Amino acid sequence: MRWAPVMVAALAMLMVTLEMSLASVTLPAIGAELDVGSGATKWVILAYALPTAALAIPVGRWVDQADARTVFLFAVIGVAVSSVLAAAAPVFWLLLLARLLQGVMGALVAAVYMPIVAAAVPPERRGRALGYVATVMPLGAMAGTSIGGFVADGLGWRPVFLLKLPVLAIVVWLGYRMLPRGTGGVPRPDRTLYGDTLILGGAVAALLLAFDRVEGDAFVLAGLLAVGALALGVWWTRLRSSHPILSLARRPAFGLPLLALLLMASYIGLTLFLLPFYVADVVDGSPAMMGLALMFFVGSFAAGSPFAGNLADRFPIRLVAAAGGALSLGGTLAMLTLGPDAGVVDLAWRLALIGLGQSFFNIPNNTAILAATPADMVGAGSGVSMTARTLAFTVGPSLAALAYTLGGSGAAGFNSGVVLIAALQGAGLLAALAARPVRS
Repeated sequence: MRWAPVMVAALAMLMVTLEMSLASVTLPAIGAELDVGSGATKWVILAYALPTAALAIPVGRWVDQADARTVFLFAVIGVAVSSVLAAAAPVFWLLLLARLLQGVMGALVAAVYMPIVAAAVPPERRGRALGYVATVMPLGAMAGTSIGGFVADGLGWRPVFLLKLPVLAIVVWLGYRMLPRGTGGVPRPDRTLYGDTLILGGAVAALLLAFDRVEGDAFVLAGLLAVGALALGVWWTRLRSSHPILSLARRPAFGLPLLALLLMASYIGLTLFLLPFYVADVVDGSPAMMGLALMFFVGSFAAGSPFAGNLADRFPIRLVAAAGGALSLGGTLAMLTLGPDAGVVDLAWRLALIGLGQSFFNIPNNTAILAATPADMVGAGSGVSMTARTLAFTVGPSLAALAYTLGGSGAAGFNSGVVLIAALQGAGLLAALAARPVRS
């Protein structure tokens, strides 16, 4: 067992996940300097998220045929180059192109991360390895967002995109020294890869945009995008290249944990939409109050992850995952007891319970997905799980926003949204219990 490759992969994944939170603190300054409205600035986030989600599966299949070390080094260097391009962009459309390139490179890092872990760590210790990775990422993201805010306030938005460069340089050096050389090389993308990218990538992108439009009350456009996504998805299932992915997803040992991941990740609708509106409209609290409470979620997730990894290696995976799902569901249901006089402490312990539950669910659930994936499809399996997680992180806030609006906003809308998310998490808990993970 070699832990160095695992930590190198963890640092790379941290840099990729930081792109979303770091960019979010720059949006007002970008809008002011480049003379674009607030509605347009959100494309700084979407331009990164869309290729990351849309390319995850086809890129994952390509990574399975390539040398993971070479792909990893290329992708990390690509993240650095695209970050420099984003910082130097003189006009808004060039900034969006740089963000698209960052998203492509982020998809490559996400696809190659699981193969690196699988090659470095024996199956009986993969839960522990994934737990350590999950500990590094939220702590680093929390610190990075805070530092990014200070830099944006003092120096402007451009230096924020350069903050990662020293860490990326260390990751490239460590990856060059620590990752073993493979024998696959870097195969030239074939026609099948391009076809999968256009069709499946288009379907995922259209679906993400559809939910974004629902949140913006453009229901007709959202419906058209959803129909387009469905048509492209059906077309992709008819392609021969989709058969291995569909066959993998039909296996209960893989498909049920994947379904549980999709459903349990809906909690993001609570943390990113429902609670901020509840704090602002019902409690009459400040964004600082919400930010302080969310730190307890991040802290409990990071603290619970290494313990969850150890438990996943020692006890039945589905029971550990189900226990985590039950904790998260309990924290979500506890939100229904919040009153208009709620303070930071009232929010903090509920969010801490959800964070702890998500850590105890995610680590064993990811371990189950990895264990059920054939050795020659680890990249593809990683891409499938990344796509599911990204869809959940988009669909969750959109469904929460819809329930909040239909429920009449305010406290009633908040409770409607919480009930919906609790129902989704309950279904995810049942899927986790029904799974029979593979033990190598």
